[in-house]
Amino acid sequence: MEGLSQMESVIEEPLLRKQNCNAKGGFRTLPFIIANEAFERLASLGLMPNMILYLTKVYGMQTAGATNFLLLWSAVSNFTPFIGAVLADSYVGRYSMIAFGSVASLLGMILLWLTTLIPLSKPFCNQFTDSCDNSPTTIHLLILHSSFALMSIGAGGIRSSSLAFGVDQLSKRDKEAGIRESYFSWYYAAVSVASLIGLTVVVYIQDYMGWAMGFGVPVILMLIATVSFFLASPFYVMAEVKRNMLSGVAQVLVASYKNRFLQLPLETEDGTYHLEKDSDLLMPTQKLRFLNKACIIRDPLQDLTAEGRAMNPWNLCTVDQVEELKALVKVVPIWSTGIMMGVNMSQGSFLVLEASSMNRHITSNFEIPPGSFMSFMIVSLVLWVIIYDRILVPVVSKIKGCPANIGAKQKIGTGLLTSCTAIASLAIVESFRRKIAIEQGYSDEPEAVVNMSALWLLPRQILNGLAEGSCVIGQNEFFLSELPSSMSSLASTLNGLGSSVASLIASFILSVVDKVTGGGGYGSWVSSNINKGHYDYYYSLICALSFLNFIYFLYCSKSYGPCKNRRK
Repeated sequence: MEGLSQMESVIEEPLLRKQNCNAKGGFRTLPFIIANEAFERLASLGLMPNMILYLTKVYGMQTAGATNFLLLWSAVSNFTPFIGAVLADSYVGRYSMIAFGSVASLLGMILLWLTTLIPLSKPFCNQFTDSCDNSPTTIHLLILHSSFALMSIGAGGIRSSSLAFGVDQLSKRDKEAGIRESYFSWYYAAVSVASLIGLTVVVYIQDYMGWAMGFGVPVILMLIATVSFFLASPFYVMAEVKRNMLSGVAQVLVASYKNRFLQLPLETEDGTYHLEKDSDLLMPTQKLRFLNKACIIRDPLQDLTAEGRAMNPWNLCTVDQVEELKALVKVVPIWSTGIMMGVNMSQGSFLVLEASSMNRHITSNFEIPPGSFMSFMIVSLVLWVIIYDRILVPVVSKIKGCPANIGAKQKIGTGLLTSCTAIASLAIVESFRRKIAIEQGYSDEPEAVVNMSALWLLPRQILNGLAEGSCVIGQNEFFLSELPSSMSSLASTLNGLGSSVASLIASFILSVVDKVTGGGGYGSWVSSNINKGHYDYYYSLICALSFLNFIYFLYCSKSYGPCKNRRK
């Protein structure tokens, strides 16, 4: 018997290895998914900084018109992922959405690149003065607009589903082993590094090697990412679309309103609620109880078919549908707490003004460009991911004797508090910088360089990197863990949607501060003359709002209750 069991183990071991090699999904598919979005971000952000020069010099656009064009492109590119998420979760699936987005983005980049290679595709420009002699024709503008439209559509397809599609590749065992949390961290770190490369290397190529080379490099990278994504297709796990998310949400709202006069049954009553086949949910939760009326069976003979399905899904929904809508409603308060951190991050343009007025020399022959101070935040973020994932988690796990990770809500809270500290440090530095500028007689010279090192701005950038690396990664983990798998694509776009809202709120706060403090003969806090303004007061206001937002988060976190698979 012992010999027989040994023989069986010898036979089974190679078979198991072969099955594992042929299994779909797993860690091996993640690099292809991450690289696809990373290269899309690299190309998009690499095109943005110098695009204003391309539009004004090559296409002869006015500065205001070119700026509005780029703002519209940015707004559309931030909104299309939300549309793509709805389509992916409700109709086409995540793989198809990413594949479509990859091809669309590549075509858009190629079309833009061709405008640098084919003279007839753009206005005629004088090669000696680098200025346009003719205005762009309708055909020229059609080619230009088509290229940007394709890139926006591509961004919507890739960004809407890449993060969720990566989660689909992980097995339950992988998720329990903490690989999902590591995936969130490295995914965001890879996208951040790609953004950094786009803002530095690609911009450098455009400046010193010309538009053809500067636009061609993103095309080559995107082509490699797209081809590699398709080559890995046999290994992907293709999650099926279970139901139409939009119609499901609408059906719950309509059915709960139609049944609003029904009495809710007792918790002990069985057979009252409409259950989905093979579902683990036997009855709805007691939160948002008014929605439970959408799944109450009044008369089985009239409400259900012979197969047990609803005769009219607009009158009767399943418990799963009700709980999906509840999950979406429940995460909204915690989602809203991340908006204020987006407001903090949007103060980068003021950072450039401050850096320009400070001593940026590292050596006598080298000084840091003002715009490059933003890169310190990305470096800080990546270093934090490496330290957390490769040092802190393994050490703590070894001490505890079991896998250890910081919870999603704890990450969000830590990030919000760190972001508040970052803006506070900036307020302190600006207060000293302004005082020194006035003492040195630079009140009316905003472009003068004061005798203060710009390295004092680094604490803010380092703290912002830690805050974003903690809060944004925690948000993605929270949304993807708490929302049902049928809403995974939507969950992965909620953070981006919050950033869009944050930009609008930041603009509103800035306008109000400028109007209120600029009246009555007093200089505005955000004056064009940075030395006459009081940016330190403005930062203090943002800091106070951020701290109130952190208190609001604590309340929302406590009200939400424990996360899935965690005690707190």
